[in-house]
Amino acid sequence: MNLYTYMQLDAVDIAELIRMKEMTPDEFLNLAFQRLEQVNPALNAVVHTRKDRVMAEVESLGVERSFSGVPMLLKNLSQSLENEPITSSSKLMKDHIGRQDSNYVSKLRAAGFLFMGHTNTPEFGLKNITEPEVHGLTRNPWNTNYASGGSSGGAAAAVASGVVPAAGASDGGGSIRIPASFTGLFGLKPTRGRTPVGPGAGRQWQGASIDFALSRSVRDSAALLDILQVVQPEAAFQTPAFPGSYKTDMAVPFKGQLRIAYTTESPVGTPVSDDAREAVVKTVCWLEKSGHIVEEQDHDVDGVRIMQDYYLMNSGEISAVTARLERLLERELTPEDVEIETWLLHKAGKSVSAAEFSASLASWDMAAAQMEAFHRTYDFFITPAAAYTAPEVGELSHSSGEQQLWRSKMETANKAEQQAIIWDIFLPSLTYTPFTQLANLTGQPAMSVPVHLSKEGLPLGVQVMASKGREYMLLKLAYQLEQSDIWVGMKGNPMMTV
Repeated sequence: MNLYTYMQLDAVDIAELIRMKEMTPDEFLNLAFQRLEQVNPALNAVVHTRKDRVMAEVESLGVERSFSGVPMLLKNLSQSLENEPITSSSKLMKDHIGRQDSNYVSKLRAAGFLFMGHTNTPEFGLKNITEPEVHGLTRNPWNTNYASGGSSGGAAAAVASGVVPAAGASDGGGSIRIPASFTGLFGLKPTRGRTPVGPGAGRQWQGASIDFALSRSVRDSAALLDILQVVQPEAAFQTPAFPGSYKTDMAVPFKGQLRIAYTTESPVGTPVSDDAREAVVKTVCWLEKSGHIVEEQDHDVDGVRIMQDYYLMNSGEISAVTARLERLLERELTPEDVEIETWLLHKAGKSVSAAEFSASLASWDMAAAQMEAFHRTYDFFITPAAAYTAPEVGELSHSSGEQQLWRSKMETANKAEQQAIIWDIFLPSLTYTPFTQLANLTGQPAMSVPVHLSKEGLPLGVQVMASKGREYMLLKLAYQLEQSDIWVGMKGNPMMTV
């Protein structure tokens, strides 16, 4: 098999070729590493590889499993491998080694995946771009002058350049859907509690964050959800297991007419590009032609309040992370230890009271109740996945002078002013991606589908949300869209044509 043919396969294809003994796992691994060596110097998608170890693991695959021998990459954040580096793209953790496989990784290993290494992320997964100081920036395969998104930006670049068909990702505020939108991939964020967490971490970002994957095909994500869905007794959040097979069910047509709401307005009042509006209109027109009822209708959730509570949670969570690091270091952190966003959240988090943190989480529950009521009328809620196509590389980073100014402001600010500073420093990023955070706080499943290409040749996704537990509905819709003429996928991606 030549490299181009390999790049067109999805994980289900590869698993079947191995099962039929038409190709071997080591042959696929060699192709994947060959492709990685070609593209990684330009993209910087992967920050750690383990070629010798994974080649040795081929011999211990044992009995045939659903994805035996399929190459995969993991995210350098929460998806730890025993005795392998896992740095969260932090300078302070640059020498950190995983003590054990995470529960998420253990499930994938049990399915037969072979792990090539870890992909790049922003520090602690805090940004919608992947430009960490410790590992350097990741570029977009569609045009290397642009960002691949974040925080699963390395995973997106690796999948969209043909290194692997699917890669481990996670989503705490859009970190699967945003890079999917920017790179033409399919990105599903499952229902809170659907996939494994830990060990020792029962509530990732209080349930806002969930581990899953980025893929080029809908059926890969469906098949991955089949093997990853779990009711985990020690976890803080669980959702009832889907009784069937997502991969089988996605191909079964909807039983009747759906009712669908959509909006193209930003929930925080920021601008939305013509491309983003066009992508949504194109999708809802296709749905209307398919016989469904579509209405322009927004929900009643206060988008500004939700984002304020999201940032307050970030402040508290990062303050807890930095407190642990300070105990390990036996000293207080300095501004030189971490990036500017981490530092500001660290400082602001020290001022957040337990009562404020609790009240913030209560507002998530109120939003969840509002969205559940909304979904009693509407099966799906559609928005842009991002307000714009990918930003240019470096566009959302801060100069040294700007960083010093932010630090100075934070030192003298009161509690309310500190949260205002957090809002201001993230506002340029939020302007690009204001739509995704709601599903993280409510716990709903949501996906980005690649249905638009700008005049500049950059992809842009549309987000679809459903009520909790209804990933099967999202996958049905995604599968139908994938067969349609509005699905972009990798069409026009220059790195997938060579």
